[in-house]
Amino acid sequence: MGHPVVLAFAVGGYVFAAIAGLFVLAGDFGPALLVPLWIVHAVLLVLLIRRLGARTSSTYTMLFIVGTSVMSVYVADMARDDLTLQQRGERVTATVVDKWRDAAQGRKARDYNYTLEREDGTKVPGPAMRTLTDLYDVGQRVTVIEDPQGELRPKTPGQADATSEELGSLGFALAAIGAVAWTAWRGSDPARQKADEGAGHDTGNRAYRKFTGARGSGPTQEEQEEQLREALRTYPADRRGYIKVPPEQYPDVSQQRAARIAWELGLRAEASGNRGSWRFAEKVVEEVPLD
Repeated sequence: MGHPVVLAFAVGGYVFAAIAGLFVLAGDFGPALLVPLWIVHAVLLVLLIRRLGARTSSTYTMLFIVGTSVMSVYVADMARDDLTLQQRGERVTATVVDKWRDAAQGRKARDYNYTLEREDGTKVPGPAMRTLTDLYDVGQRVTVIEDPQGELRPKTPGQADATSEELGSLGFALAAIGAVAWTAWRGSDPARQKADEGAGHDTGNRAYRKFTGARGSGPTQEEQEEQLREALRTYPADRRGYIKVPPEQYPDVSQQRAARIAWELGLRAEASGNRGSWRFAEKVVEEVPLD
């Protein structure tokens, strides 16, 4: 139990760190750097998720995690200016001295722009304040948060509130991490149950065959092969990436036949260092020849 839990926490921590790191980079770099990084992130996720044991759903889980991660970064990036303005901005009372609407550009929305002056007559630094609808008139006084550095547009306290974006970004991030937890649960619990049930069932079969010499008292060869396929799909991999299967659970299946079944599922059978178990992985040191 401990190893899958630790691995799940490690993968979840990686996902959260990737979201945070890509959010930081999104403020300074464009798609030329971010798109390759997202691709690398997706590849690493597939490899990590497959280590959690749920092999058949790793690609779909990766797509879900990457999708929610992208949305988390996108929503957080929408709130970047508001958060920066809240941190370094100053609240002032200003007067609207000029007002205009964006020029028409097809179906693009025409925002309203306002030039603001402080009470001492100096212009509020930064670009003009902007709203989606006509909210203020020339001569009207309004409380805004201004950027002393003049890089960001002044906004009213309500406009600069990024609470909804923060909650949305956090929700997407938690959904991505939740997918990791779900994958770890799906890859570990069913596998242990099948291993325990298979071991108990096989103990009785081995004892019966030992004293009677009978064959066929347990599952047929076809059933054993199907059980082996299910094991290769659901058993978790160890820290070296191997899926270990007890050969005594499949007495009518040869190692060569097991290698062929594994090959059909995209795996290879290890021929050396098995120590009483069959071992399967995507890459092995010495492959069992196929029958």
